[in-house]
This record gives sequence, C-alpha cells and structure tokens, in this order.
Amino acid sequence: MLPAAAVFHFPWEINSGAVQEGESVRTFGRLACYDPEVSEATLSAQHASKEHHVVIHTMFVEPFNPIIGAQYIVLGEIENAKGVGVMVRARVLNCVDGVNTALLQKAINEQRSFFRERDHKQSDAAQPAHAT
Repeated sequence: MLPAAAVFHFPWEINSGAVQEGESVRTFGRLACYDPEVSEATLSAQHASKEHHVVIHTMFVEPFNPIIGAQYIVLGEIENAKGVGVMVRARVLNCVDGVNTALLQKAINEQRSFFRERDHKQSDAAQPAHAT
C-alpha cells in the first residue's frame, strides 16, 4: 500500500505544531544555509513581517548543488530531531528559483479550499436521509 500523498504546508505551519511527526509534507522557501558536514539545509520564508525557518535533512538528496538565496520546494517527512526541533527529511529537493511565491501561496490556499469543499460534499452524501 502506498503512503498518503504529501500535503503542501507553509513553512510557518511546520514549526507551529500543525504537522505530526512522520507525516509527508511539501513546503518551500529560500535556501538560507547549507552544511554538508551534517547534511542540513535551512529554508526561510517571509510571512506577516516575520522570517520563518525550516530545517531540512538532505542526506537522501545528496549530492546536490546548493544555491544560497534560491527558491526550493521540498518533499519529505516530518521528524523531531534533538537540538533542532522539527525538521523535514527530504526525499526530493528541487530548485525552483524564479517561481512567484505569492501565486504559489494562492494556489495552495485554492487547493485547500477545493479539498475542504469536496470532503464536505462527500460527508453530506454519506449521511442517510431521515425516514419518515
């Protein structure tokens, strides 16, 4: 059986506890730093005048050519690491420099809205009508 599809989460949601350990996620951000010695990178994103950072474990995607300041999308699983807190163990790490992040955020919100509406309709259809 295949695992559930990874859901897009904003970087500020990953460290807020909205995501459970072991859950598959997709997220994005600018590559702020990369330490090949410990296979860790940090993605950053701006939201509500605050800088949010997500630690990425890069062992499974190495070697890769890190471009500091470039935009990246990551697909991986959430882990709790000692000394770091929440981190994403990357399975895919793609440079998408030049992507319009405002448009990406809008697309993620539209996708979430669609899934909520679809799930609501499915739960309404599953409830039997009252017999009179």
